[in-house]
Amino acid sequence: MIMSLTGDLPGVSLLPDQTADRGRVLTASLAPPRLSLAKKAYTTRFLAQRLEQSRDGYFLRHGDGVRPGSGDIVLARVLRLGQHPRLESPGSRRQALYVGDEVLVAYGHRYAPDQFLAQVPDNLGSCHLIAAGGVAGLVTDQHALMGQPTQLAPVGLLADHEGVLNLAHLAPHSWDAAETHAAPEPATTGRPHVVAVLGTSMNSGKSTALSCLVKGLTRAGLVVAAGKVTGTGSGNDPGMFTDAGAVQVLDFTDFGFSTTFQLDHGRVRGMFSSLVAALTGPATDVAVIEIADGVYQEETRRLLLDPLFRTVVDRVIFAATDALGAIAGLQAIRSANMDVAAVSGVLTSSPLAAREFAAASDVPVVSTSSLCEPAVALSLLLPLTAPDPVAASQ
Repeated sequence: MIMSLTGDLPGVSLLPDQTADRGRVLTASLAPPRLSLAKKAYTTRFLAQRLEQSRDGYFLRHGDGVRPGSGDIVLARVLRLGQHPRLESPGSRRQALYVGDEVLVAYGHRYAPDQFLAQVPDNLGSCHLIAAGGVAGLVTDQHALMGQPTQLAPVGLLADHEGVLNLAHLAPHSWDAAETHAAPEPATTGRPHVVAVLGTSMNSGKSTALSCLVKGLTRAGLVVAAGKVTGTGSGNDPGMFTDAGAVQVLDFTDFGFSTTFQLDHGRVRGMFSSLVAALTGPATDVAVIEIADGVYQEETRRLLLDPLFRTVVDRVIFAATDALGAIAGLQAIRSANMDVAAVSGVLTSSPLAAREFAAASDVPVVSTSSLCEPAVALSLLLPLTAPDPVAASQ
């Protein structure tokens, strides 16, 4: 039985019970001041924008018949501080959390080998803050170096007169499965180049490499857009891409997802295609796209093997932590009939590791910092743009 947390809190009045197939669903009115005081997260930034216009007409759904879903927005109270003592705000400021604070975050699954494995629970019982960007879930496994997760007590799912609010209802973009059936023309026909950045794992240097590539291409005079297709909601990486000079930045949260772990392939595929389409307008020269986690992660693996990936992506940059991981990653990418333009990432912080890889592969090793150089960044596009000297002479 789930204990209601609304009875002793201000700003709530109970409305008549509703009956669900598997238990009670209670609807509680929610006073606007309470919504104002609750700390909003990066994942719920589009809700925060809506609340700035009006905080009237919102309710809480709670009771033992409520079944949260990924992307559902929950009002929760902080019970215990742990690994994440701060919550990333809609503007990406790290807000300090205190026991008793109420937060508006979104449910989601999480796959993070260096941090937590977590699932969306099947009830409104106690759960965890599984990502500082504002994702709630139930931790089932964690890295040995991680502290205990910050514990949350859900008060209820946020709803309006149309029902429970999900991030998909508020996002400015929507994914379109139909777009995946219309493959874009090759980059040689004049559309923007699409460069994908993949890696061996989280923290292999993908986002930093992507940011440096954006900087190098921008310094070369090109108009560059950037995006992140998969991962866990956070404003850190999109902020880096913007700081590097990307004129447009999008990620999966702009399409209504708190995370992409355990999304069915059709949704990941549709979002990938829709995100690339949104970033490759006529004014853009290059779109650089990050695919989170490692090539063995399920969503990444399936996307890499999808023929659509080969159609949309022109070049791949691979970020690795060591020489052996780089070699294994290259094999996985080549098995998907894609070539790697260069290896970069954490590997390149170690000259010895870089030499080990260079001795075992013909793929260029490019240090992350070198990607900021215009000539280096442009060289990664040359195979697509340089004319054939033999054909030109005929």
